[in-house]
Amino acid sequence: MMNKKNMELYVHIPFCARKCAYCDFLSFPGNKRIQQEYTEQLLEEIKYQSAYTREYQVISIFIGGGTPSILETNQMTAILNALNSQFDIHPEAEITLEANPGTVTSEALIQYKRAGVNRISMGLQSADDKELGYLGRIHTYDEFLKSYQRVRMAGFDNVNVDLISAIPGQTVESWKNTLKKVTMLKPEHISAYSLIVEEGTPFYDRYGDHVEMDNDSMTREERRRLMSLPELPDEDMEREMYYLTREFLKEQGYERYEISNYSRKGYECRHNIGYWTGVEYLGLGLGASSYMEGCRFHNTASYQNYINGSFGRKEEFDNLLRQEFEHLSMEEKMEEFMFLGLRLIEGVSAHGFVSSFGQNIRHVYGTILDKLEQEGLMELKEGFYRLTERGIDISNYVMSQFLL
Repeated sequence: MMNKKNMELYVHIPFCARKCAYCDFLSFPGNKRIQQEYTEQLLEEIKYQSAYTREYQVISIFIGGGTPSILETNQMTAILNALNSQFDIHPEAEITLEANPGTVTSEALIQYKRAGVNRISMGLQSADDKELGYLGRIHTYDEFLKSYQRVRMAGFDNVNVDLISAIPGQTVESWKNTLKKVTMLKPEHISAYSLIVEEGTPFYDRYGDHVEMDNDSMTREERRRLMSLPELPDEDMEREMYYLTREFLKEQGYERYEISNYSRKGYECRHNIGYWTGVEYLGLGLGASSYMEGCRFHNTASYQNYINGSFGRKEEFDNLLRQEFEHLSMEEKMEEFMFLGLRLIEGVSAHGFVSSFGQNIRHVYGTILDKLEQEGLMELKEGFYRLTERGIDISNYVMSQFLL
């Protein structure tokens, strides 16, 4: 039996009940008919994509969106069953499903578990109902609690909760209250991000470099509501929230293993660690990105092109699922090894660099490493080059130094 290479799968479900004001992901509301036609086409893609991965074993699967749990239970289980039948999935693979509060039933969760899901990622963002309203979320904190209880009752013992700080109207005290409420529930993993105002979102119209008052995609009522939102916390308050997150979660037994991710020991997100350490991954579904055999590419982001496509014809397969196909040079692979690996608190392995590229890390980056160490932004510990706390504070600057 041949030794298979490791790979990860990402499955994109683009549907959501309502798009949040800060979200720039490829997602949109979709009626039952659209969800069914998408599911059927995704099943076809799974069948055809799997033929290209016979020499791989899948070590993790992440089903994201959108809101994957918005699909009918039989649709999601059909997707999970297809993945299991078409790909060689490791018996102990981590299989994560994103589930937003208010979109999961007890019966659905039991079916997900039977179909192989062993990790649930829940998008809470804030425990303050007013702040949830500012974000455009469709649920309350109480509805989150009920959904969280359903997840536990269904037998899931690996749960992530997503949180966002520095959101409109938020104070340090309200953020601390969110952290307290969430840690009292004892999830195994917490992702705590600071809000980024992305171009093309309603929040960008309100908080970007210029305020867009006449966005044609919004109704008058939506525009009025958007412009009435409170201001974002200032930079000093955002920093205070960031430091509070780090210290408070540490006190509660959560170890920070990546810039924005915290877990109890042994519950780090294996799928994301794969991204940060260069494990190959295949994206399935609308707009999904892939990194395979040193190449980056992505699926079409056009819903009509995706739905109407035929994966059985090689030329059309490539046009739909191999867009912006890019062979990474050795220098580009080294750059990614550094600025993805440096997101991890343990840093990048000097031995791993040699194994990946056949060169000593200091032959390539010695001058830069010396400079950053002298500036107090990096350190070498037990064979790993990692960011110091000060380096993490200005991580974008540090990582930019590794562009060759």
